[in-house]
Amino acid sequence: MQDSVTKYDVIIIGGGAAGLMCAATAAQRGRRVLVLEKANKVGKKILMSGGGRCNFTNYSIEAENYIANNPHFCKSALSRYSQWDFIALTERYGIAYEERKHGQLFCRGSAKEILAMLLGECEAAGVEINSSSEIGLISSHQGDGPGYQLEVNARRLWCQSLVVASGALSIPTLGGSDIGYAIARQFGLSLTECRAGLVPFMFSDFMKAICERLSGLALEVEVHCRGQSFRENLLFTHRGLSGPVSLQISNYWQPGDELQINLLPDVDATAWLLAAKQSQGKSRLATLLNKHLARGLVAELQALWWPELGASPLAEFSDKHLKSIGEQLNAWCLKPSATEGYRTAEVTLGGVDTDGISSKTMEAKQQKGLYFVGEVLDVSGHLGGFNFQWAWSSGYSAGLVV
Repeated sequence: MQDSVTKYDVIIIGGGAAGLMCAATAAQRGRRVLVLEKANKVGKKILMSGGGRCNFTNYSIEAENYIANNPHFCKSALSRYSQWDFIALTERYGIAYEERKHGQLFCRGSAKEILAMLLGECEAAGVEINSSSEIGLISSHQGDGPGYQLEVNARRLWCQSLVVASGALSIPTLGGSDIGYAIARQFGLSLTECRAGLVPFMFSDFMKAICERLSGLALEVEVHCRGQSFRENLLFTHRGLSGPVSLQISNYWQPGDELQINLLPDVDATAWLLAAKQSQGKSRLATLLNKHLARGLVAELQALWWPELGASPLAEFSDKHLKSIGEQLNAWCLKPSATEGYRTAEVTLGGVDTDGISSKTMEAKQQKGLYFVGEVLDVSGHLGGFNFQWAWSSGYSAGLVV
């Protein structure tokens, strides 16, 4: 370990979306800023997001799009740096974008453009970025005034303001880790319970084989769980259920909960089947359902719900049986055994308890000069650009004051 200490105004742990935004904002104020990234490159999660197109924000950003123990915490930062501010930044760089469903904004080209923009902002402002940084001991250091001393790759660094933008536990292959939580605990901050969010479901019962056989099939459904509902595409995979609607509802699902899946969200299936019995009594039920659902799925439902009447016309079904099938079409109850966990989760729910953080500056209330931004905090967004917007907004808010 070298005896000499390299001094910075601001050191940011994590070179993801929140860290880079914070770095550029602080450096534009004339602060000497260093970004420390554990991985060999910064912005890996940005590059893989949105299928490589980066769903960088959403036209409709509201506090209701976020999950947190304190639902009001995110409001201040989101208003200080809004989706319109980030859109203006992308337009200044000439990045072409497109709106998809539900106000989601994606790059027309590549996510590389978003990362290049952030790095361009950092470079222009003089930010220093070190990748492959292994962070050792961190201490609150009073020798040169209030600040923090860090041991990094056999170097000793000092800063007035330390910003934790380390992300969380999701997708460890892209750098997800618990270092931010360890730093929070070291300095006496509380954590809320963490779990994987925006993550596919798995099954261990009869549904596992059904999902394997239907792997690759997608259809629009409405899914309900714990008083929440989303309407989006459901995707069957060889492990279980994925697709946007599964990821969204996974934020609310708890182990042991059932999912209610409405396979025909625009149809009162019971009324439709009873009417069809009168008007199309000679038709087979599968033939009728094939007009609305994929044949493979209908075949699986037949094996589950009317196996003995597969070759029979509708007229031979009792009204009670059709009512039961209709109810299941509108509320198919399935119980996942688990989610795929942090390995494929897009976010980590929970994190640093925001009760100990200033909503205006992101500074720890009881630890001067220590800041937390982005996913490490107990703020998680729905699918659709909300988590990136939280990164931009929280990073900017801290960058104004560090």
